[in-house]
Amino acid sequence: MKTERRPGRPVPSQDAATAIMDAAERRMRVGGFGGFSFRDIAADVGIKSSSVHYHFPTKEKLGAAVVRRYTEDVAEIIDHESIRESNPIRVWTSAFRGTLHSPERMCPCIVLGAETSDLPKEVTAEVKRFFEMCLEKLAAAGVPREAANQLLATITGAMVVANAMRDLTAYDRATRELIRASDSLVTQKPRRRSK
Repeated sequence: MKTERRPGRPVPSQDAATAIMDAAERRMRVGGFGGFSFRDIAADVGIKSSSVHYHFPTKEKLGAAVVRRYTEDVAEIIDHESIRESNPIRVWTSAFRGTLHSPERMCPCIVLGAETSDLPKEVTAEVKRFFEMCLEKLAAAGVPREAANQLLATITGAMVVANAMRDLTAYDRATRELIRASDSLVTQKPRRRSK
């Protein structure tokens, strides 16, 4: 679990790369790739701008590293939650709902996904990898590809609408029927008998 750092507070050098990525992620969630500069990140972390460049030579490398880490974190959360909940639709809608109720309210990959035509190739590749990971994990949980695409479109779109309307309950309204339908499918599946 990541610890929150207050902006502008100095960090030990071994934690600097993590603090830089944390600050960049917060800013990307709100303003996308264009929503931050190395100077902004340095001020947030409490280090010199040259220190940001030391850890991440370019903004593209920093953006790609943040998205890569975010993808790994989400994959880990999904794996963990899938142990406790057998319905993959519930797992995914709950995970994205958790993001919606976080302080920044948006998944950085959704924000960046909306601007991929203007992103550097390295960042675009990582954003694409995030969505591919989502679809692969849904398929591995037994969700057919078309249903996985529909679920991903619904939960990401619902997150955007909820933010735009400043109404977090819009997400719940948009996903309620999906969850209800998936619950009935999960309960209808015959359970495997152990040998």
